[in-house]
Amino acid sequence: MKLKYIIPILFIALFTVSCSSDDDSDTIINEVENLKKIQELTNATHTVELFNTSGKFETGYNAISIRIKDNGTNNYVENASLSWMPVMQMPTMKHSSPKSDILKSLGKKTLYEGFIIYQMANLDGSGWSLKVDYTIDGINYSVDSDIIVMQSEYQNVTSFMGADDTRYLIAMIEPQTPKIAINKLKLGLFKMETMMSFPVVEDYKITLDPRMPGMGNHSSPNNTDLTYNLANKMYEGNLSLTMTGYWVLNLKLLNTLDEVLKGENVTEEHPKSSLYLELEF
Repeated sequence: MKLKYIIPILFIALFTVSCSSDDDSDTIINEVENLKKIQELTNATHTVELFNTSGKFETGYNAISIRIKDNGTNNYVENASLSWMPVMQMPTMKHSSPKSDILKSLGKKTLYEGFIIYQMANLDGSGWSLKVDYTIDGINYSVDSDIIVMQSEYQNVTSFMGADDTRYLIAMIEPQTPKIAINKLKLGLFKMETMMSFPVVEDYKITLDPRMPGMGNHSSPNNTDLTYNLANKMYEGNLSLTMTGYWVLNLKLLNTLDEVLKGENVTEEHPKSSLYLELEF
């Protein structure tokens, strides 16, 4: 083959190899790109990083993403099993709060996720600690630290004693960004089994009557009461928000026998239920 044909062929071959190498190289993906770091919990072996969308813990529902970094290699762990225990230390007692299992984030290599519902906070955010236990390659580790939990501006969680002498907790899960429309309302309902155990309550009913106190306490059309969704273990219904502003979500909690455990109907003489949550947008 003549030299004038060999040189173009070699050039094309080298260009193809170069492009293939570039295309096949590992792409670095930032799995926490849209999240803000809340805090790091560190021991001698690992750093447990906590993230959410706001970069802070507040009373109410907190969706949390977690990564574990190996302090020796600075690499993030891809296969671990985790659990956690939030604890509020009060002057004469301590208690935990509702929390989920920690699962691997869908489609992520190093990210895990779950939620914690903080039902109270001190004025300075102190009092809470968080312990994370985790297992990597059959070896158990633990890390814990004090954390800061600030008070949310509006009541998005409430703890109360029911008519059955059981302490319950209701927290707003959605909507996180309310809008003028029919919003999907999702609430978590838990009971205090012990000071450290808050299991989900199943198959109760939560009635809904949203009102705007600053606008004559008017309600809105097309709301629906909340029923239990076995798939996500939450209570779901429709919340109609007809205008922006401050809303009170008046609730009643009924057990499986339709007995009212907490809350009242809203009337002219009784403008707000004793069981309610708040939002403003």
